[in-house]
Amino acid sequence: MFAVLKTGGKQYKVQAGDVLRVELIDAQAGEKIQFNDILMLGGDTLTVGAPLVAGAAVQAEVIDNIKADKVITFVKRRRKHSSQRTRGHRQKLTLVRVTDILASGAEKSDVKSAIGTHAARVAAHNNGAAAEAPAKPKRATKKTEA
Repeated sequence: MFAVLKTGGKQYKVQAGDVLRVELIDAQAGEKIQFNDILMLGGDTLTVGAPLVAGAAVQAEVIDNIKADKVITFVKRRRKHSSQRTRGHRQKLTLVRVTDILASGAEKSDVKSAIGTHAARVAAHNNGAAAEAPAKPKRATKKTEA
């Protein structure tokens, strides 16, 4: 059985036992996570989602958080203004091993959902801001003397 899942803006065709390098996920090494955005399930019968397959999920175990190889960009402008710029970038990735593909019953499993760190920070910020923000005191009105 195989599944096509979507995470980090990319799509991956996976089977049980596959090791993937995906965009950084908010999880530590050894944790079990679950990908809920399943586009297609294959095996004996092919199930294509519109756009997602309802109730399907892929469970995986986080191996490690790693960095990709460095990508160097070099820009050189010529003519009258000769300037150079060199920049490097190392993308942060999460190494995961697919353990199980669920065709149904993903909502009932108590496995942590795989979300990126940006989404986790935004969710934590929104939840924390609403709970911790004190109400603003009302401004005193000026009394006019008559």
